[in-house]
Amino acid sequence: MHFWDQHKTITRYYETLTRSLCDQYDLTQLEYDILMFLYNNPQYNTAADIVKVRKSTKSHVSTSLKFLEEKGLIAKKQSEDNKKHIEIILLDSAQEIVQAGLNVQKEFVKNMFRGFTEEEMVMCKSVFNRICNNAENCLKGR
Repeated sequence: MHFWDQHKTITRYYETLTRSLCDQYDLTQLEYDILMFLYNNPQYNTAADIVKVRKSTKSHVSTSLKFLEEKGLIAKKQSEDNKKHIEIILLDSAQEIVQAGLNVQKEFVKNMFRGFTEEEMVMCKSVFNRICNNAENCLKGR
């Protein structure tokens, strides 16, 4: 099972790369992650989407969204059709952070796949997606 513990090394490296950016913009790791998630996944634009897709806790996401809204980086828009449906909109004021975050993400991917051929990268992503899908299916079965 040592293999499964190693994923923490990857997460730790990513958080190390983002730490100075979070410090610079006075963001927690989750606040930064939410901004980047909203940018990279515009189809998932509700708090429920963030909780479901990122496997985060509802209370942590709610708290982070509140702070991001207070900082003027996101806005919440209530649907006219369904008052319970609240979309989260990434504001222009977040673009500087997002651009810096995209640079960090590019560096992270470059370093993680250093020495990999294009074919190996595709295979690695495919295998990882299969593992995640299997885990997701097992969780649904419980």
